[in-house]
Amino acid sequence: MMAMTQRFRDYGQFIKLRLSMLVVFSAVLGYLIAAGPDFSGSVMAWLALGGFLVTGASNGLNQIIERHTDALMHRTLGRPVPSGRMGLPEAWTLALALGLAGLAVLAWGTTPLSVAMGAVALLSYAFAYTPLKKITPVAVFVGAFPGAMPVLIGYAAHHGHLNLEAGLLFLVQFFWQFPHFWSIAWVLHEDYQRAGFHLLPTRNDPQTGTARIILVYTCALIPLGLAPWWYGFQGGVGAMVCLVASLGFVFAAWKLYRGADVGDARKLMFASFIYLPVVQLAYWLDAV
Repeated sequence: MMAMTQRFRDYGQFIKLRLSMLVVFSAVLGYLIAAGPDFSGSVMAWLALGGFLVTGASNGLNQIIERHTDALMHRTLGRPVPSGRMGLPEAWTLALALGLAGLAVLAWGTTPLSVAMGAVALLSYAFAYTPLKKITPVAVFVGAFPGAMPVLIGYAAHHGHLNLEAGLLFLVQFFWQFPHFWSIAWVLHEDYQRAGFHLLPTRNDPQTGTARIILVYTCALIPLGLAPWWYGFQGGVGAMVCLVASLGFVFAAWKLYRGADVGDARKLMFASFIYLPVVQLAYWLDAV
């Protein structure tokens, strides 16, 4: 019984269960924003299941590729692959099975465009962003593309195509990832250094220069968050929620700029976890 419980825990770690759920949340909200009151429960269910499987595959492939560097970091050395609890043949089989099953589910229940974007997101995350993390901070820019695609995958699941509204939703999630990832990289800087990862926008230790860049990207979310309202896709209530959320996010980034402290970076990291779902929920509630 204990062995089975540990096995399930290993599978949860392998697919990064909580992260996968957050990604699915974003995709489902993208679908609900696109569909408004005309949403289909079955399409939403297929989207959630397929998105979860594809995301789990992406995270699994990430851990396979990074197994040696994961073993160097305190945060990740207990994962199933670097710890040796899961062998490479099993890991590859599981990741590929999840990926193929996820794309098949998306093909069955959504649209061809959703499937195509799901495949692009999976491959670019695993085979572009992941290896670049040890080479250049540009990896964060590259990773922001697959990271922002869930909302597009969800949007396309309803319409079968993309439009200006979808593009604006993508830009919000795209720019959000920079303060999100950089705040995490700031908090985990020493651990990332052990593995040779370069994720901060400057190669030096976390400092005011890095915080200044984070503040600029966070400030960009104010006009971007209001853009759907400006173009008539959202109402005033959603715009006000987005404005308040963006100002709160900027305030957290400003605090980091003023203090350049790991405690402020941690607060910004938590603020980033709150910001995106609040904004996307506001977009959805305005759509219905």
